Amino acid sequence: MELSSTVSLEKFIHRLQLDNGITLIVRENPTVDLISGRFFWKDTGILWEKPEQAGMFHLLATVLTKGTQTMSSLDIAEAIESMGAGLGGDTASDYFMMSVKTVSEDFESILNLLAEIVRSPTFPEEEIALEKQLICQSIRSQQEQPFTVAFKQLREKMYGKHPYGRSILGTEETVCQVSREDLQKCHYNHFRPNNLIISLSGNITLDKAVKLVEKSFGTWENPAHDLTMNSFPMLSVSPSEMMTYQSSQQAIIMLGYLTVGVAHVDYPVLKLLSTYLGNGLSSRLFVELREKKGLAYDVSAFFPTRLQPSHFVTYIGTAPHNTNIALEGLQQETERLCEVELTPEELQTAKNKLLGQYALGKQTNAEIAHLYGWYETLGLGIEFDQKFPELINKISSEMVQKVAKDYLLSPYVSIVSPEIIMD
Repeated sequence: MELSSTVSLEKFIHRLQLDNGITLIVRENPTVDLISGRFFWKDTGILWEKPEQAGMFHLLATVLTKGTQTMSSLDIAEAIESMGAGLGGDTASDYFMMSVKTVSEDFESILNLLAEIVRSPTFPEEEIALEKQLICQSIRSQQEQPFTVAFKQLREKMYGKHPYGRSILGTEETVCQVSREDLQKCHYNHFRPNNLIISLSGNITLDKAVKLVEKSFGTWENPAHDLTMNSFPMLSVSPSEMMTYQSSQQAIIMLGYLTVGVAHVDYPVLKLLSTYLGNGLSSRLFVELREKKGLAYDVSAFFPTRLQPSHFVTYIGTAPHNTNIALEGLQQETERLCEVELTPEELQTAKNKLLGQYALGKQTNAEIAHLYGWYETLGLGIEFDQKFPELINKISSEMVQKVAKDYLLSPYVSIVSPEIIMD
């Protein structure tokens, strides 16, 4: 095994690789008698779905725990509940994840159960049919939510045929045509040990973690063939405005900007910009558009972390008759970043807020396990936990203005509003 270790300010963090390619991260924390684990699979998620099978990984996440070669879904549920533990699966744009949480005494049992679930799922037909129904209900429900509708049409316009333009849930049509054989093939191809990153945090030593993981996963072998990622269309900025009329008490306005992935040098600056513009009651958008002008029911900004080009979004929920003035205000506040440098006070306040929230997001074993596993899955390594605050602190007002000019001048506009009003 190849072993590397890093030391944080409080605890020892270890990272090593098992013989079959599994990456194991262990953060020893004996202060509480709990262990949280995050099991990330790289080379999964939306990027690996064919358009006609959109939503397949989400469907797989819902049925993976519904049966193994020796256990039914009821057997699995009872085993988890008998330990008072937690176990679940989820998918995202760039990865698939399973999580566990248990007291230290039961960790070996929950780990063995998880290993059986991911190594020998049976995907019962009746469970697949049920989950398809539930997913389709969720898709129909989202079509009635103005925010979701606005974001969907924005995303589809920005990304076109790129996978990021699709919903994790897929569509009713694509979900319904995914077969049990499709799920089995997907599982066989993508759920392989050299794709797996196991991140543990809690009352467990490195030696104990290695012993238990090798016992549960050490004999798991990789398929002989390699994975080939789908080819994606080149993305280019072509701003446009989209309008959907929908019965609602408010209008939703979104401005979307095509940006960069997590490995890009501008990523931390865009994170800081999203914090400055739309994070919290002291954010620029909240103060200017809600507190001073009274235009917003809700106003914010977000910039999700992605492997491939991400999107920077500002949005506002407003009274329908204020749609035009709210759109103008949203554009003005974003364009201001391109025209006027942040003052030293504004810049430092944004840094303090971002780094303070970052620190608060690492208080539990579950949060720590997730963060380290996530960074490793994205190719950043667990060292990025130390690097990220350093990158934020190095940002200058000149850097902020340059990045704003590079990305935030040509928005896609997405509006969902009742048909009755437009100034």
